[in-house]
Amino acid sequence: MEAMNSGSSKPFSKKNGIPVVAIVGNSGSGKTTLIEKLIPVLKKRGIRVGTIKHDVHGFAIDRPGKDSWRHKEAGARMVLLSSPRQVAMVRDVDHDTPLDELESYFSGVDIILAEGYKRGNRPKLEVFRPEVHDKPVCVNDRNLLGMVSDAPVDCGAPRFMLNDAEGIAAFLIRYFDVAVSTEQARKKAAS
Repeated sequence: MEAMNSGSSKPFSKKNGIPVVAIVGNSGSGKTTLIEKLIPVLKKRGIRVGTIKHDVHGFAIDRPGKDSWRHKEAGARMVLLSSPRQVAMVRDVDHDTPLDELESYFSGVDIILAEGYKRGNRPKLEVFRPEVHDKPVCVNDRNLLGMVSDAPVDCGAPRFMLNDAEGIAAFLIRYFDVAVSTEQARKKAAS
């Protein structure tokens, strides 16, 4: 489904009913720090948050010698790890999986914050620090929703200060029209 926010001319996708925003910027700009600040602010407002971390270099989630590692080493294409509190999946892929494909793994969340995917065709917030990099990466990107920087940047999108997690969260909630989850609404009503 393609939707349009009434306060902006920029479209966004809600294929599974869950808005996805990519938090982008050069390495060392503060993307992870921003996401760490946004999650508790959104959670405090009753918004259930999912995240995706894009890693172009690859990663290891399992440890050599553990049973699940042994399953993969033996040739399993996919391994699910399950406990009473968490579930994790390790699956072989033949391409760099785009956000559109990863969305299908999510349920029970109201918004997805994706770290990375700066070249993707998704709404983006760019974190920019001129002391780390010369120029922003998404200034001419039509999907740029906002710039997160303490320095003035002419990008045609709203600018938020690096420490303004409250303001950024409020902007995302308004832009994507994110509603408080039914579960959270019931808890608030009961208290």
